[in-house]
Amino acid sequence: MTNTPPLAVLVKGWPRLSETFIAQELVALEEQGVAFEIWSLRHPTDIKRHPLHERLQARVHYLPEYLYEEPERVWAARDVARKLPGYAKAYEIWRADLRRDITPNRVRRFGQACVLAAEMSDDVLAMYSHFLHTPSSVARYAGIMRGMPWSFAAHAKDIWTSPDWEIAEKLSDKSFGAAFGATCTRFGAEHLQAMSDGTPVDLIYHGLDLTRFPEPPERIWRTSDAPLKLMSVGRLVEKKGFDNLIAALSLLPADLDWHFTHIGGGALGDKLKAQAAEAGIGDRITWRGACDQPEVIAEMRVSDLFVLPSRIAKDGDRDGLPNVLMEAASQRLPILSTPVSAIPEFIDDGIHGRLSSDHPRDLAAAIVDIARSPDHVAEMAEAALHRLRQDFGMMPGILRLKSRLTALLQDQ
Repeated sequence: MTNTPPLAVLVKGWPRLSETFIAQELVALEEQGVAFEIWSLRHPTDIKRHPLHERLQARVHYLPEYLYEEPERVWAARDVARKLPGYAKAYEIWRADLRRDITPNRVRRFGQACVLAAEMSDDVLAMYSHFLHTPSSVARYAGIMRGMPWSFAAHAKDIWTSPDWEIAEKLSDKSFGAAFGATCTRFGAEHLQAMSDGTPVDLIYHGLDLTRFPEPPERIWRTSDAPLKLMSVGRLVEKKGFDNLIAALSLLPADLDWHFTHIGGGALGDKLKAQAAEAGIGDRITWRGACDQPEVIAEMRVSDLFVLPSRIAKDGDRDGLPNVLMEAASQRLPILSTPVSAIPEFIDDGIHGRLSSDHPRDLAAAIVDIARSPDHVAEMAEAALHRLRQDFGMMPGILRLKSRLTALLQDQ
């Protein structure tokens, strides 16, 4: 009897506060009887953890984050990997990839794949990677070395910033491509399905496990003399559009009292705080930094409006369907966002929330309109909660994914 599960799950980093959708999925799969180990490409950087992370029972292995930090482990693994039946083919494919992507990251992917292929137990029969870019490259190279099938879940950045040649080869190589793929938006699924020449790509919404959330409060919309409490959750990166939101807040009329609370970390934090100070609104914004999920939900329950001004970044990166929108809906919190990517798959403008362009003037106008339309706002929040409960539950996607993974393992 083996103590090693037959499935290896690859992730960029474990645990990560910003990737609750991965934690939710893996915990649910485990509770549905899917046995796996986690192989993480990076060590954790977040100080806090979500309660979901504590529920996971799977063993976690960490690959060398940077090859030079563990040279003995890497070279020992490569000696083992070179004896594997598929090493020569994996090396050939990696060299072809490297010629088109001459980066340290591409070299690191192959080194991590050697470690993965060498250190995985012989009991492991298949791999499943979260994100189609780096984790799937490591899974692909290791899978070729071991003669083992691999599969993936794609999300947002990995779809829209990966080169077309790489996605096409991962989806179309009959011998060495993915066995199947899943992605969390119709927008992304249709894009990947059009690029595939054999790999099935399923639309599997993450949905929300509503058992993890308190019942929504019975909201009383703010009175005209109470401050409008706006909030958002998201990394401080270009695609989230928080610079446009700060510019929009600076345009709000003087007779509208408001306060904005942001949750999340990110590289643009200092720049955005300086922008707010220069606009004269720094004292009306609270930057809470990284928070665990109970803290996020507590803030949602006392806020009046959730704002997420997503946009397409200069490098093509964009959101998929951010889970925080569903979390806001779970607490009957009105939503203002933008019609980027798959956000309209959850929110119909004027029905489940408001969708505005990301231009500061348009965002400001939408905020003012929401503040002055309490009855309509309450109706939209109720409609979003109903849609979440009816169409975006977690279990349908989990059962579909379990079926795919079970079939993949049974074929080995």
